[in-house]
Amino acid sequence: MLSVLAGALARVAMPLAVQAMPVPPAPSEIVAAAPSAEWVAIAPEDLLVMELAPTTTGARRRVLIQLIPAPFSQSWLANVRTLARARWWDGLSVNRVQDNYVAQWGDADAEDKAKARALPAGLTRVPEREYAASEPVGFSRPGLPLTYQGRAGASSPTVFDGQLVFRDIEPWNYAAFKNGWAFAGSMNPHQSQVWPIHCYAMVGVGRGLSPDTGSGAELYAVIGHAPRHLDRNIALVGRVVDGIEHLSSLPRGTEALGFYKTPAERTAIRSVRLASDLPAASRPRLQYLSTESASFAAYANARANRRDPFFIRPAGGTDICNVPVPIRRAP
Repeated sequence: MLSVLAGALARVAMPLAVQAMPVPPAPSEIVAAAPSAEWVAIAPEDLLVMELAPTTTGARRRVLIQLIPAPFSQSWLANVRTLARARWWDGLSVNRVQDNYVAQWGDADAEDKAKARALPAGLTRVPEREYAASEPVGFSRPGLPLTYQGRAGASSPTVFDGQLVFRDIEPWNYAAFKNGWAFAGSMNPHQSQVWPIHCYAMVGVGRGLSPDTGSGAELYAVIGHAPRHLDRNIALVGRVVDGIEHLSSLPRGTEALGFYKTPAERTAIRSVRLASDLPAASRPRLQYLSTESASFAAYANARANRRDPFFIRPAGGTDICNVPVPIRRAP
């Protein structure tokens, strides 16, 4: 009798023990718990502030763009800073919104020499070779054994030399994080390069046909699925870190490539400024989670292998664009 009772109690206690097991944290919970020392301030000179015309109800539409660090796209960035300081974008508009692709802004009359707004002096014509950088961004290039493992294994992140490494879309390529940014690189011994990648909210430079690389006057933000086929074909100069909804929610253009048919459909740009050129009291203060931190490593792993209660089974890997670097307002 006692043994039967003990067995019954054991069966009752087992679900309670299972319920008492700790629940793995969600990515958002890992980010929320990250200590202040792991957050990095975005410098005012690296933040572009775009004010769009308010909504029909008078709501403010402000888009904040963090400019990409060296060694990427520095010649285009010099142009972007020149354009912002010249207030060149003020009074222009968002001219193209293509569904699941990009929102693009600049001079709607740029193709008409008689109507086009004159560009400021001192802009650089950038060669195509600058779509990629020849030197790794402080990244010790993995050897060939890791290359093979990356090709044969799952695309879940691997820690190498203190950094998170992902298998990328080409056999010799890897993707990784450094200094708060995702990038891709080639481990091909004949062509070792690194380059930024087209994830959601990345900002790039519109251009014509090769060898044109764009001046930086026409910019676009990715508002759809990551168009990685554009990598190394168009310059990337930053990412929207706040206000992407003000671009992604705009009406889609009905003309080819999502251009608006009439001027009335465009969204006006009130101003574009570097945060460093604004009064100190009105500068946005944002931070990103250090990609070299323990919290980011845990966050990336949780994004690749969701174990919080909603999920039934971990995926075992993820695309690098599905690991957006967390941004927050400075406390």
